[in-house]
Amino acid sequence: MTSTALLLCLIAVPALPAAAADATPRPANDNLNAVLWDQTSVEAKANAIGAYALAQVRLDQALADKAWTAAPVEQTGSFADLPPAIILDVDDTLLNTSAYQAWNIKAGTSFSPTTWTDYVKSQTDVAIPGAVAFTQYAASKGVKVFYVTNRSKEEKGPTVKEMKKLGFPMGDNVDTFLASKEQPDWSSAKGTRRAFIAKNYRILLMLGDNLGDFTDDYKGTLEQRYKVYSDAAAHWGHDWIVIANPTYGSFESAPYHGDYKLSPEAQRQMKTEALKAWDGK
Repeated sequence: MTSTALLLCLIAVPALPAAAADATPRPANDNLNAVLWDQTSVEAKANAIGAYALAQVRLDQALADKAWTAAPVEQTGSFADLPPAIILDVDDTLLNTSAYQAWNIKAGTSFSPTTWTDYVKSQTDVAIPGAVAFTQYAASKGVKVFYVTNRSKEEKGPTVKEMKKLGFPMGDNVDTFLASKEQPDWSSAKGTRRAFIAKNYRILLMLGDNLGDFTDDYKGTLEQRYKVYSDAAAHWGHDWIVIANPTYGSFESAPYHGDYKLSPEAQRQMKTEALKAWDGK
């Protein structure tokens, strides 16, 4: 082939972006609608406002009833005359972390401890609607507001700074922010931290977005989790109040039994199999 013919061939072939030849389409992120709801919907905001309005009603009832405790497992011995306290989870109970979830969707990535810590340090969260007003109301009634979170010791400083800036009461001379691993027995399960609080306070309410914010029996199969939920029927909406969070949580890993060694494809398949679908007829 002459040099002129070769040049004509090269001109005839359209130039491709450097990575186009090997690029594979990025699969749709299963979390898109959940994060969109969490971040943009008025329904999410209204849901949170309703939950915190209910919490204020229940708080007043609890203050008037010396026999009331939200922690029947951890609250042992005589507790009627202990000073009152409430326990709240932080992530997506008080602070909306949807900016991190949205970043993962747009970047085509998923949760990692490194990027999560970077996100926490950026102090990008916004308060869940109703959360600041409720915690301030509780503090005004002489109720100690405890934050039991699985944010780490490293993440405690920037989180406390952010929460103060948003207006959350932080306990004055009492350390009310109990991070994961601050003490040797403070694991991701929160029972030991609830017990730590219950030694000195009557726990009136617990608020969270995940079953593990209320009981350590949050892992297991779908059937096992449903039994835990059913056995706690008297607590829901009474002294255990849930803030809706469809973006992540122990619900998501239950269908694949929390086996994070499985491939994303295998996890997704088992989640799909857990769905109860219309037969189309």
